[in-house]
Amino acid sequence: MPLIYEGRFVEQTVDEANIDLWFRQTTKRLTEAQRDDLSRKWSSIRRLTSTDARIKRIALDINEHFIEGVQSTCFKAILATNYKRDAVRYWECLEQFGDLNCAVVISPPDLREGIGDVDESADDKVISYWNKMMNRYGDADAYEDVMKNQFCAGDIDITIVCSKLLTGFDAPICQVLYINKELREHGLLQAIARTNRLYEGKDYGLIVDYRGLIEKLDTAMDLYSGAGLENFDEGDLKGVVVDVMSSVAGLRETYTRLTELFAGLKTSCGTEEVEVFLADDKRRESFYYLLCAFGKVLNMVLNAEQAYAAIPQNELKRYQSTFIFFSKVRRSVKIRYCDAIDNREYEPLMQNLLDTHLSVAGLKQITSPVDILNEDDFERELEELGSLRAKADAITSKLTRSISERYQENPAYYHSFSKRIKEALDQYKERMVSEAEYLAKMRTIMEDYHVGRSTVTYLESIRNNVHAQAFYGVLLAIFDIDQEVAVSPDFAAEIAEGITKIVGRHSQVDWTSNKTIHDRISQDIDDLFYEYEKERGFKLSFDTIDKIIENVKTVALRRF
Repeated sequence: MPLIYEGRFVEQTVDEANIDLWFRQTTKRLTEAQRDDLSRKWSSIRRLTSTDARIKRIALDINEHFIEGVQSTCFKAILATNYKRDAVRYWECLEQFGDLNCAVVISPPDLREGIGDVDESADDKVISYWNKMMNRYGDADAYEDVMKNQFCAGDIDITIVCSKLLTGFDAPICQVLYINKELREHGLLQAIARTNRLYEGKDYGLIVDYRGLIEKLDTAMDLYSGAGLENFDEGDLKGVVVDVMSSVAGLRETYTRLTELFAGLKTSCGTEEVEVFLADDKRRESFYYLLCAFGKVLNMVLNAEQAYAAIPQNELKRYQSTFIFFSKVRRSVKIRYCDAIDNREYEPLMQNLLDTHLSVAGLKQITSPVDILNEDDFERELEELGSLRAKADAITSKLTRSISERYQENPAYYHSFSKRIKEALDQYKERMVSEAEYLAKMRTIMEDYHVGRSTVTYLESIRNNVHAQAFYGVLLAIFDIDQEVAVSPDFAAEIAEGITKIVGRHSQVDWTSNKTIHDRISQDIDDLFYEYEKERGFKLSFDTIDKIIENVKTVALRRF
């Protein structure tokens, strides 16, 4: 997967002008409430020394960057610093903000982690932190193992290191590497390569550079090809390092592909026309994919200072309003056509994009489809839909799915509902009924479905035997199709009762996966028809008997 490189705006010199410039740059995309919250966090920074101020500013930038672009996903980050003291100070800053769970992984204070590292054995801050970890975990190995395991398990948002974990530590959950460390050590290049380890829902690794180490993409490529990595396994650097500015072109491309899907509609069409247009399953699948692709790139642009600044505001607003509109459409059509969640792994990112960057109120996160038998929840879903047709379509989709899932329990019973749904839908499509009448018909069918009121009638002999009713439906369906012999309803009910006794006799714990019991049921049903042939002259072909046996077993597996 690609490695995205982004240089972040943090001035080295700390003066009032630069502080204000940075603050405006950081907050220009935020809402008023978010700006106020950030201002409160920022208030203490002006009183710090220049060195501490820079760490605090970068920590605040990392905090906001992670919250806005990463926290809603399952992915985590590593922050690489030059010194152990810096690592501890970053941890203190992030802890003070109170938004993220962060940890520091360093070697003992008296151990230098690199050839050029300074001796920090007398640094009070490092010693204090190290002693705290030793008191908690006992020894250095246990401390490091716990931190690594918690990070890989997703319990730590950002792990702060100097050189630890930058080599030989494989954590696919890590998507972001924040760099505030000189890029001269081979191990750091290895760490950059490891941000592109494959993981479900992970499309890229992100390198966020606060040192200005790679000013141009060409330089980045030169560093990667000439820093000794040519001796590494190719798997370490699969993909390509690309500048975050490439996401601007990606945003325009995904926007075009999404809007071209609706090129055949009038530009002034509303939500209802778009939803009707998406009635086709394949077209709707393309829509889900294209919107997700557009949302992922939009999220990247809104979290990248350079990319954000490169797009004219009117153009960016067009992209934002488009995403909001189609996100609302997406939620409606999922209810209307009873679709499962698409791109489930990206759902938190999509919702975070709406909540954090686009400030869309009232658009609930999409969840798994509500069962139509859950009347209260389904009614609440229907209330979210606009038109009468949308509500009727939603009932149609929910009923159709529920019937499909339960059909084998009682084919004749569920087929009767499918037939009524088709008749109502055909009448609406042929303009024989209005939207209001279509909705009324679907509500009547839904109410009958809830209470089990079917158009199928059963003989007195099986009226109170639901299993026999199911097998009766199997028999009538096969006899109606094959028309091999004439079978009266009374005789069909008698056969159904006989089959019910056979299945009931053999059903026991775990019988559904027991081939021996399946074979016995098949043999006994075959013997039943042999007896009918011998005693009543009722003869069926082997193919018809085999079809009955297979259908009976399918229904029995759902009922017994």
